[in-house]
Amino acid sequence: MPAAPIPGVGPGPSAFAPASLGPLRLRNRVIKAATFEGVMPRGAVTQDLIDFHVAVARGGAAMTTVAYCAVSKGGRVSRDTMVFTEDLIPDLQRLTAAVHAEGAAVSAQLGHAGYVAQNQSKHNPSLGPSTRFSLPAMGRVHGATPEQLDEVVTQFERATRVAVEAGFDAVEVHVGHNYLLSSFLSPNLNKRRDELGGSIANRSTFPRRVLEAVRRVADGRVAVLAKFNMADGVKRGLWLEESLQFGRLLQDDGHLDAMELTGGSSLLNGMYFFRGDVPMKEFAAAQGPVVGLGLRVVGRRLFPHLPFEEGFFLPFARRFREELSMPLVLLGGINERATIDGAMAEGFEFVAMARALLREPDLVNRLAAGTTTSGICIHCNKCLPTIYSGTRCVLVPAPERAP
Repeated sequence: MPAAPIPGVGPGPSAFAPASLGPLRLRNRVIKAATFEGVMPRGAVTQDLIDFHVAVARGGAAMTTVAYCAVSKGGRVSRDTMVFTEDLIPDLQRLTAAVHAEGAAVSAQLGHAGYVAQNQSKHNPSLGPSTRFSLPAMGRVHGATPEQLDEVVTQFERATRVAVEAGFDAVEVHVGHNYLLSSFLSPNLNKRRDELGGSIANRSTFPRRVLEAVRRVADGRVAVLAKFNMADGVKRGLWLEESLQFGRLLQDDGHLDAMELTGGSSLLNGMYFFRGDVPMKEFAAAQGPVVGLGLRVVGRRLFPHLPFEEGFFLPFARRFREELSMPLVLLGGINERATIDGAMAEGFEFVAMARALLREPDLVNRLAAGTTTSGICIHCNKCLPTIYSGTRCVLVPAPERAP
């Protein structure tokens, strides 16, 4: 069932009419949220990656988001993560041109994995706000020095320039899921004793610095969004009381054209931003024998079962809508036309969809045309382990997948 709307809220703008996002004019208000595509061997731009986003663009989304675009080798999730450096620009231009040919915009999700970086990238060490053990890294990740953080800011600046030169229409800075910027915000991960730790104002200093740098480089040529956590979904993690304060700081800074509201921790609770079934057997099979064994032992702790509900982030997101006046992007289990219409009525400027569009890349076109009122994704989450072999819905036979 769709999430219940707030009583007394009237109808909002049509989600399927053109809308502005910073300097962009989008053909509608539905964005394809970032989902790691799993088709970038050693960080290469492949035809499969281009086809993935072309299918979503052809299917009606206003903007598709390329994920995950690391700002450095140390910031990769794995060795098969793209790093936004100048040598990649010609290949990225082929991707953006192909999406534009379908009438859609395209965004690059820029980020640094921090504690979430896997051991394949150990020869380019990652970093975090504080020194701690990281299961994805299979070892200790060291707390960053001020000089290393200066370098990270420079890396975000370079990645933004690459995105602009490659023809992207927007950049989305990843401040969620306990990646590096998100981990600075989280009281259970940021144990620093300097001016970057302690209060939420201090913990937000470095993420805000990065966003200011990205905005300065973007210089009005592309839209700038931030995807950030309303709640980490773990004990002693970031929660609404402090994330709302962070949201107000970001609004006052004026560096963003929109905020995309998410939650959860790729480090400690990977199901908080998915919900539904946990395909642990498939997860373990997709890994090597050592990691697969580890998942069978501790996997249920890292991937707890959380029942799926349509629009599951809406109750938290409403708090942000009440507090803030800037554009907000609602995501989290959006599959039904009624949920989209309700979000518009409650004042959200955009909605973002992910798994529903893996199942049906043309869902936006059919929702707009009125030929359907709901996607057919069953939230089995068996798409999640496919990130290692090409992200897809396993219920769609290979011959039927969009080229």
